[in-house]
Amino acid sequence: MKLGEGVEQAIHCVALLSGLEPGAVVSAAALAAFHGVSVSYLLKHLQALSSSTGLLETVPGPRGGYRLARPASAISLLDIVLALEGLAPAFRCAEIRQRGPDPLPGRYFAKPCGIAAAMLKAERAYRAELARVTIADVVAGLAAEDSDGAIAARGCAFLTLHQRRPGQGAAPALKET
Repeated sequence: MKLGEGVEQAIHCVALLSGLEPGAVVSAAALAAFHGVSVSYLLKHLQALSSSTGLLETVPGPRGGYRLARPASAISLLDIVLALEGLAPAFRCAEIRQRGPDPLPGRYFAKPCGIAAAMLKAERAYRAELARVTIADVVAGLAAEDSDGAIAARGCAFLTLHQRRPGQGAAPALKET
């Protein structure tokens, strides 16, 4: 199974947004600059997370940006993956065992084949594990791995510089690349 690059970017962005002060937002351009990724590509994923999924909230306008729409403890990795990759399972059985020369009657194929059953069982396990891990868990894990605090300090410094409060003064300018 291969997930798109956007899944990694989205998880990192959601984790970073979990550190915002209440009411603050961060622009897509700032998030893209922090992670060294394309703004236009990241925007596509941020929009998917904010459209009908209820994971991110979008605040429009020159002081606008993105913030979590619910607590980090209520956003699972599965929520993010499904918002970006869709609900369909990774394995889709096309029932090729019923094709080819001399096909057998349908009664031989009443049950899913062992291959489809095994793949769907693996999909359920994969999804269950992603559903079990929240953004709050990810952030706590990152903090535990950050022995000297450098990763946390970098994120805090970034948020201090780039979080916006809608309706307040000008935000710091970012170089667009």
